[in-house]
Amino acid sequence: MSRLPVMSSKRVLTSSSSSSENGQDFAPAQKKIRKDPESVKPQAAATIIGGKRPPVAATRAPLSKSVRGMGAATVAVGPSRGVLKPSIASAAAKGGNTKQPAVSTGTKAGGGRRHAWDLKGKVSDMEDKVRNYQTKFKSINQENEVLKGSMAQSQTRVAEVEKQLEKQRNQIREYEEELQALSGVRDELEKVSSDKSTLQKELSNLEGKYKVMETLRDSQETELQTLKMKLSVQESTLARVQATLRDTEEEVRCLKETVAQQRDELHAGEMERRRLHNTIQELKGNIRVFCRVRPLVGGGLSKHIQLPASDNKTITLAKTEESHTGKTADTQKNYNFSFDKVFGPQASQQEVFEEISLLVQSALDGYNVCCFAYGQTGSGKTYTMEGDEFDESRGVIPRGVQQIFKAAEKLGAQGWEFTFTASFVEIYNETLRDLLYTGKASKRPEHEIRKSANNEVTITNLTYEKVSNEDQVLGLIALANQNRSTAQTAQNDRSSRSHSVFQLDIEGVNAGRDVKCKSTLCLVDLAGSERMVKSQSQGERFKEMTAINGSLSNLGIVITALANKESYVPYRNSKLTYLLQGCLGGNSKTLMFVNIAPETDSFGETLNSLRFASKVNDCVIGTASANRK
Repeated sequence: MSRLPVMSSKRVLTSSSSSSENGQDFAPAQKKIRKDPESVKPQAAATIIGGKRPPVAATRAPLSKSVRGMGAATVAVGPSRGVLKPSIASAAAKGGNTKQPAVSTGTKAGGGRRHAWDLKGKVSDMEDKVRNYQTKFKSINQENEVLKGSMAQSQTRVAEVEKQLEKQRNQIREYEEELQALSGVRDELEKVSSDKSTLQKELSNLEGKYKVMETLRDSQETELQTLKMKLSVQESTLARVQATLRDTEEEVRCLKETVAQQRDELHAGEMERRRLHNTIQELKGNIRVFCRVRPLVGGGLSKHIQLPASDNKTITLAKTEESHTGKTADTQKNYNFSFDKVFGPQASQQEVFEEISLLVQSALDGYNVCCFAYGQTGSGKTYTMEGDEFDESRGVIPRGVQQIFKAAEKLGAQGWEFTFTASFVEIYNETLRDLLYTGKASKRPEHEIRKSANNEVTITNLTYEKVSNEDQVLGLIALANQNRSTAQTAQNDRSSRSHSVFQLDIEGVNAGRDVKCKSTLCLVDLAGSERMVKSQSQGERFKEMTAINGSLSNLGIVITALANKESYVPYRNSKLTYLLQGCLGGNSKTLMFVNIAPETDSFGETLNSLRFASKVNDCVIGTASANRK
């Protein structure tokens, strides 16, 4: 709020001859100032003196100053322009601020436009604008009151000035009388005339400022009416948005109920899928045997191996026997075997895995799954289980791991969370070795197989790695291949001299359904079965061959005992059967690959492998159940 300058009063002696002239000069000003006396509120009169501007007070106190009692006072005029400029500028600035929020662009504070679905955010923005308009409306009312008060003070000051003028006229008359007696005060009279002119200019300035204040007040009132109209529009818009919000909330509630119902149906469908999937696997047999024939080095198939084109479940070994007397023709003896599936030399890694992919899926459903490869050295066991680095030639282990993680990711959309723990161990000369051990060989710890109270088989001091993706598991497999024991024999340049066992422990939790499951995927690459005469093993190789054949023989004994449903099954006869007892005779689904070599000189080993596989195929281990809580 601007304040009028006040100057100190002075006592001036003038002649009385100018009294009438001064009265005539100030008469029009009095008429202009007093043409609207009803709108001015009476306040304490302020004496306008001097050209100095008083300090701005913290409160809106009346800017009046008492006039010392003197015979006469001369009203001096301060600066003619710019007295009320701070007030007008501040009022204009406040008026500008009130106009700015009126142009609403519907944007957020950051400048970005909200999304169409963010109705709650838009409602919040509209509520903020309404509060801003209400605050500015109050501020404009206060400013208007301040301007009215300022105008009233200005009118009061004008009345005060008129009184001062009247008083000065009386003094001028006295001065004129004194001027007749005192001729030496002509200079003072000229000064009084100059002060009168200055005061008239100040009065004119005050009248102009008063008109400006009136114009500003009218502008503020117009702005106030505009804001009221906009506020009314915003309130109606807010009412429509609130109604739309209520409708949207009701629609969202209905959609949430629909989603919850669909989730229940999806969960029920997943449980039904698992049940039917397990039923199909049980109908196929909880222990299944696949046979795979390795192709010849030069391609094709040996004559002594016959694979019927119309039947992919049988294989025949034909052996021609010469007559001992020479009087009769040579005879041919056939050995027929039937398995769940027989893969010829042309079968790809993808075709082989497709047959067991459903079995791998059972591991995520809470069933223990075991898959192992059996056969003589050089028959393709390691290639079947691990394969090569190229995608089309990858084996069962990397493909199975890939399927596990992909299926787990899909089940994550249904609320399932899985944790995976991988381990890799080999059985070499009836000794357990950690294939994921990275420390010094001299500090390699010893391992023992332990059976817990809940019949879970664990290995002491074994490295268990938490894995979360396929690449981590493939890295562990590469590390295990570097640490695995291999050697050269007469049948294979790089023969596996140990049994390798890869285990992936799976734990799944569905917190929304309060369901948990736990299972183990066990993938085994058995060492090659061979005869001493064919492998020509000596020294350390002979010791290895003896341990390998012994563990495989014990595996056959255990399977025979299971097939005959004997009360005692000798799992502890070897480390291999002791480690795999949960997969062979426990709550699991088991798949065995029997790999055979097509060479003619491997006929005896091939026949033994097929007989062993046929014995496993006749074994029934009972019905598996899911490990759920």
